Amino acid sequence: MLNDKRFTEARAGWAAPQSPSPGGQVWPAPHAPGTGMDDGPVSPWRPGMMTVRGTMTASAVLFVLLLVSATFGWFAAEGPTTVNGEDTYQFPALAIVGIVVGLACVFALWFKPQWAKFVGPVYAVAQGFAVGAISRGYETYYNGIVVQAAGATLAVVAVMLFLYRTNIIKVTDRFRRVVVMATLGIMVFYGLSLIMRLFGAEIAFLREPSLLGIGFSVLVCVIAALNLALDFDFIEKGSKAGLSKDFEWYAAFGLLVTVVWLYLEILRLLSKLRER
Repeated sequence: MLNDKRFTEARAGWAAPQSPSPGGQVWPAPHAPGTGMDDGPVSPWRPGMMTVRGTMTASAVLFVLLLVSATFGWFAAEGPTTVNGEDTYQFPALAIVGIVVGLACVFALWFKPQWAKFVGPVYAVAQGFAVGAISRGYETYYNGIVVQAAGATLAVVAVMLFLYRTNIIKVTDRFRRVVVMATLGIMVFYGLSLIMRLFGAEIAFLREPSLLGIGFSVLVCVIAALNLALDFDFIEKGSKAGLSKDFEWYAAFGLLVTVVWLYLEILRLLSKLRER
């Protein structure tokens, strides 16, 4: 969501405009020759612009909505239930709706970024419910795994922010291209896996705790973490470039998507490690 192409489009279409005077004319500078009398310097009109603080505020709002909704999703899930001597977990149908709505929100903002202030909260609520239900499922089979995954996610976000702020990780054009291509590759691979499951086939190492399966999960977690650097870079560049204030919500939305993805991948990785 927060790639360089989107930033370029934002600067071209959403940058803060110059302030025209009434009637479309630009006021002449005070005391310029031939301007006659004036009332002295006038403070220029400046529309709301994107700031780092504003983006963090929007991010906080979305994360709170996500956590509240996740709490409802957690308690909506049923499990464990013993059937034929085995513990089973019932995934709530409403959580599936949340996943579909969340995906629809991503596509909507891909085409209409200016809707982020309204679509972002919808995504947080819908996806939060699904994340809560998924977390309950993992906790059913792996006691304490949710706390570990949440702690690991917060630690990764903090470390990536530190590495970015200290310029240990620099978001260059090459770095951005590699991360974006790797992310797209993972998404295509997951899409193919989903299609195969619909026809009864499955890519075994995605679920099995083999060395290949664990290695793949580690790789995906690393790619998800590197996406945080792209998010931080977008936020910093957007605030310096004076993008529209609406972009605070768009940036916050992109950051939320990355953190949710990272959390779910860490859950998957920890579950594989528990199986070893």
